[in-house]
Amino acid sequence: MRNAFVSCFVAAVALGTVTLLVAQNPAAAPEAGKSGKGGGKGRGPATPTGPAPHLADGTPDLSGLWMGSGSNSGDISKGLKPGEQVSMLPWAEALMKTRKSQDDPEANCLPTGVPRGAPYPWRIVQTPTHYFMLFEGNIHSFRQIFMDSRKHPEDPDPTWYGDSIGHWEKDTLVIDTVGFNDKFWFDYLGHPHTEKLHTIERYTRTDLGNMAIEVTIDDPGAYTKPFTTVGRARLQSGELLEYICQENNIDLVHVNAPAQLP
Repeated sequence: MRNAFVSCFVAAVALGTVTLLVAQNPAAAPEAGKSGKGGGKGRGPATPTGPAPHLADGTPDLSGLWMGSGSNSGDISKGLKPGEQVSMLPWAEALMKTRKSQDDPEANCLPTGVPRGAPYPWRIVQTPTHYFMLFEGNIHSFRQIFMDSRKHPEDPDPTWYGDSIGHWEKDTLVIDTVGFNDKFWFDYLGHPHTEKLHTIERYTRTDLGNMAIEVTIDDPGAYTKPFTTVGRARLQSGELLEYICQENNIDLVHVNAPAQLP
């Protein structure tokens, strides 16, 4: 448990100043790496220097504890690749306008989906046939990326993280995912999607401590054309910690401001 955050949160409620939940706001997440903050001693950016590492077989080594995601903004339209824009179909735009922050699935302890990420660390684990992404936040959820050249199922069961197949393009891991459900939001503002969603993620470890992430979103059910988000992740020190997100959070009514990163 993040005792420092809990104490601050209780104090803020008493003063009537709580305006948003840290689970939805990366900028408000406790600073990691200092004693009593960020979930424990030793947490924080590892800040190593040097070239990106490779495994013995020459494959880029993406393993490690990371902080960041494929969309580092509380509004996905503000985290796009230059020259791109989000263009919603009328029904999707109308739906987004009806959504309230307290209904955000991520704030209600549910998975973030793709490309959104919770403001807590996550780990990549690489094996010859599967890559795994282990998430500390919310429900300790995970993704599995199949690396054995299989095809997507013809009729996948809709899930929060979909059916993911990966391959390498030089030093970039490319993950092709279909089979999403339509439940998660792309961002704090509630940009929606449908089960037609198809994402292409590109992970490139640019050096020892940094990773660039691009995610192309193609959902003809909700958007007039595909668009690409640009994000980043930084290598962290320490390990994943136990974290519990309590469902039926009665403080969601206090969430009334968009999340933003500096």
